[in-house]
Order: sequence, then structure tokens, then C-alpha cells
Amino acid sequence: MQREKMKLYIGNLPYDTTETDLRELLVDYEPLEDVYMPLDRETQRPRGFAFVTFQDRQTGEAVIENLDGAD
Repeated sequence: MQREKMKLYIGNLPYDTTETDLRELLVDYEPLEDVYMPLDRETQRPRGFAFVTFQDRQTGEAVIENLDGAD
């Protein structure tokens, strides 16, 4: 049976957050399939949010439960 992936929106990120920073924060929740941090079209600076895809729903739900509201 194929696992159901889960994509999360992570908001209110400091503008200087890098993909590496975000991956380090989520290292306890591997396997992490994808991180997408959109950039502003005009300035090419981060927009302060990201989308993170986990390989299974259970891991994504654990992230929500443990990191919701975290700095």
C-alpha cells in the first residue's frame, strides 16, 4: 500500500531563514521529501513562508502537533 504524502504550509518565517535552517529544524521528522521556499519576483528575497512535503501523513501530523506556534 502506498503511503499518503502530506504537504504543510509553514508561515511567519524570518526573512533570513534558509532551506538549510528549515531542514535542520525538521531533522527529527525525516524523511522530508521536499522544501519549497518561494522568492519575491522583484527582489528575489524570501517571502517568509515555505511548503514542506513529508513522505507520510503521520510524520506531517507529528510536525503540526509538536511545532505549531514554535519560534
